[in-house]
Amino acid sequence: MKLGRRTALKAGVGAGAAAVIGAPSIVGAQAPMKLDLATVWPDGNFHTKNAKRFAEEVAKATNGQVVITVHSGGSLGYKGPEQLNAVRDGLVPMADILNIQQVGEAPLLGIEGVPFLVANPEELKVLQKYARPEFDKIATKFNQTILYTVPWPTQYLHTKTKSDTLDGLKGLKIRVPDRQAGDMVNSLGMAAVQIPWGETVPALASGAVVGVTTSSVSGVDGKFWEFLKYFYKTNHVWSSQIVTINNDTWKKISPANQKIIKDLAAKLEPEFWKVSVEADATSSKRLTEGGMEMIIVPEPMLKEMRAKTVGLEKAFVDRAGPVAAEIIAKYKKDLGRS
Repeated sequence: MKLGRRTALKAGVGAGAAAVIGAPSIVGAQAPMKLDLATVWPDGNFHTKNAKRFAEEVAKATNGQVVITVHSGGSLGYKGPEQLNAVRDGLVPMADILNIQQVGEAPLLGIEGVPFLVANPEELKVLQKYARPEFDKIATKFNQTILYTVPWPTQYLHTKTKSDTLDGLKGLKIRVPDRQAGDMVNSLGMAAVQIPWGETVPALASGAVVGVTTSSVSGVDGKFWEFLKYFYKTNHVWSSQIVTINNDTWKKISPANQKIIKDLAAKLEPEFWKVSVEADATSSKRLTEGGMEMIIVPEPMLKEMRAKTVGLEKAFVDRAGPVAAEIIAKYKKDLGRS
């Protein structure tokens, strides 16, 4: 994105946020507001659909006083790793942010990406019970408020190569979304290449990478069947999208409408989690229909993957600090793990 575009967006946030859209004022005396929400995911992605549903419900619940426009596919010019700072600086009032891509700024946001720490959505809910208060503190530090979070579903390793051993995948160049996933891929003997989502399909097309670690949903977004043949159900890491709003913008919304928006986010979040689970089943089916084969990882291979990545939990705690160790300890105790 050119500097002029960023400057124009920042200058326009206040004006856009206060734009009158002609709706009658029923809740308080606040003038109607128009807010942009940036996301890198395309219109067909379930996270984008969730965001649009949230926007529709907010407009209805506030009687048109708060109108959110979702800009999909990175159309506002921000890559995924840039969004936390873009909202902080008021370059865009709202964004749907991938937590694990913000670890350069806030290492603790990568806690869901510790390899094999979380096995399913139920366990992720337990982890978030302890992590979410700390996520909220991070958001405040970055001048924003979290409205809701929604996880990505089961993660897969999508490749051109079929193997029932790690040795058979050795040296493959694999696209990863963040450093922690890169550390995991490298530990398994493959070669990680960290690339934002918007550059992933071109990297596959050019041969810069021959595999991708991501969900089946993203596999469908990228039409991976045009480049790859297999997807391994490794379920190695988890991550979540976090929808936030800039606090300077948030303060301009009346207390009554703030409550409406927060209550609505809390109501919709469980529904959005359910959509995530359903999206995995639908997307996995679409990948196989496109010609890819799902590989259920053999237990010996999975056991080796866990053994080779066991040290990454400590490495994460060393980066993220004592609070990370406390969260993980509470989480494991809650699940009855040692």
